[in-house]
Amino acid sequence: MSKESFDPFKMAQRQFDAVAEKLGLDGPTKELLRWPDREYHFNIPIRMDDGTYKVFRGYRCQHNDSRGPCKGGIRFHPLETIDTVRALSMWMTWKTAVVDIPLGGGKGGVICDPHNLSMREQEAICRGWVRQMAGDVGPDRDIPAPDVMTTGQHMLWMLDELEKITGQKQPGFITGKPIGMGGSLGRTEATGYGTIYTLRESLIELGIDIKGTTMSVQGFGNVAQYAIELYTQYGGTVVCVSSWDHKEQKSFSFRKAAGISLDEMLAITNRFGEIDREKAKGLGYEVLGGDKWIEQETDILLPAALENQINAETALKINDSVRIIVEGANGPTTPEADEIIKEKNIWMIPDFLANAGGVTCSYFEQVQCNMNYFWTKEEVLGKLDEKMTHAYGSVSNLARSRNIYMRDAAYMIAISRVAEACKMRGWV
Repeated sequence: MSKESFDPFKMAQRQFDAVAEKLGLDGPTKELLRWPDREYHFNIPIRMDDGTYKVFRGYRCQHNDSRGPCKGGIRFHPLETIDTVRALSMWMTWKTAVVDIPLGGGKGGVICDPHNLSMREQEAICRGWVRQMAGDVGPDRDIPAPDVMTTGQHMLWMLDELEKITGQKQPGFITGKPIGMGGSLGRTEATGYGTIYTLRESLIELGIDIKGTTMSVQGFGNVAQYAIELYTQYGGTVVCVSSWDHKEQKSFSFRKAAGISLDEMLAITNRFGEIDREKAKGLGYEVLGGDKWIEQETDILLPAALENQINAETALKINDSVRIIVEGANGPTTPEADEIIKEKNIWMIPDFLANAGGVTCSYFEQVQCNMNYFWTKEEVLGKLDEKMTHAYGSVSNLARSRNIYMRDAAYMIAISRVAEACKMRGWV
């Protein structure tokens, strides 16, 4: 599956179909879960700073809400497509189910490039998105959150617009908000930390001391940065990270055999997670091609940015030293690559388990907002660790007891829970 022909929704459906067959799901249940329950396509016209008007295309998919309100981020990306949003909404359904929180799957997006938009223009897009969706979102129906190139500031603008429309305070409508404005302590770290909690458990199972391990990371955004922070606190060494370069419109890898310094890298990184190449060279980093992160002689690979990074072509480049892949990104590995990974006998911690820390902490934020009482950071991260560790254990136990691939085990648990909810409600 080449990058040019990659369709994330077809991939998500293929993954689902394979497990549905193994579970013996009936036809109507399969048909129900293969597609979003609802999807919205709409225009967002805004006045630009130069006085002209421009129309942006917005989306929201609500895949399944049998276990609770839909939950999922809103992405701002120039290459956003409805199929990406569909796929991510489906993966969110499985993600909330595998960690057993009472939510369903949703996702949203706008075709735009924040690099080329002022903050006022971005605010206008946020408010326009909410005006289009106001009747179909809310704390009991669909709860958005930040995603690619959106932040707590964007969420706060969206919350403010919904509260203006409804005339009610609804802090539980949206998560990922700034601290002091209904945001949860620990939310910023949650996705990255969650990946490392599952990695820690897998290393314990494999009898490997985390202090002696090395890791290569794809991406250098929020997930990667906090994953690196906790991993290095545990004593691991990150030898390579990759980063997108907006000006060059391609990615680069940054390698230092002795281990990268997170603080050093953050000092030369902009708010989009783009590392300054010239400054990196001055600090002794090798600057390599964007795909070189996957070829490093390390114990662990952590894809932590966009989908379709480990495919039939790149999977063949994985070094024989790699023991574990932990997916911090959504959909980074194609089904063809999974077959290669199985042959290489690499332990896979699949995306909707590994990166479920974000939605789990978003759920904690929503709970705190709804009861108007907020926990300490230690309480939040402690609850997150407990939830992620339990979910990992359930998937690992099933994988080992049935001798099946970890991704299949995670899917079997998640899909079974959602299918059961649909049947108990009498939908199928």
